[in-house]
Amino acid sequence: MLQEFKTFIARGNVMDLAVGVIIGGAFGLIVNSLVEDIVMPVVGVIFGGFDFSNYFLPLSSNVTAGSLAAAREQGAVFAYGNFITVVINFMILAWIIFLMVKAVNSLRKSMEKEEQKAAEAAPPPADVQLLTEIRDLLKSR
Repeated sequence: MLQEFKTFIARGNVMDLAVGVIIGGAFGLIVNSLVEDIVMPVVGVIFGGFDFSNYFLPLSSNVTAGSLAAAREQGAVFAYGNFITVVINFMILAWIIFLMVKAVNSLRKSMEKEEQKAAEAAPPPADVQLLTEIRDLLKSR
């Protein structure tokens, strides 16, 4: 069983997945900071100083706090402001991933075009060229 586990772990797909998860986690932190530290303050200024992260509805009469963190300590809350922040986080992340995939696809297309041009522009090998000349001579007789 240990040998099978080593074989499983050594596969390229498993290692690629592990690297993707680690990079994704770090990328998630970057996007979270982008949303909380840059986007949400601008959105708050546009909408009159709103801070979405502290918008909530108390679900218990015991909740009297003004901030979300303190309200959660007092009881159940419906934290719709936090949900809005998470949705904006997701939209930004999805947009960035879309742009990255689009850039990679564009790069692949340009590389394929260059390879095609190189293949078309390259003269045929000497033996193929000689055979072509022989064929053309035989056709003309």
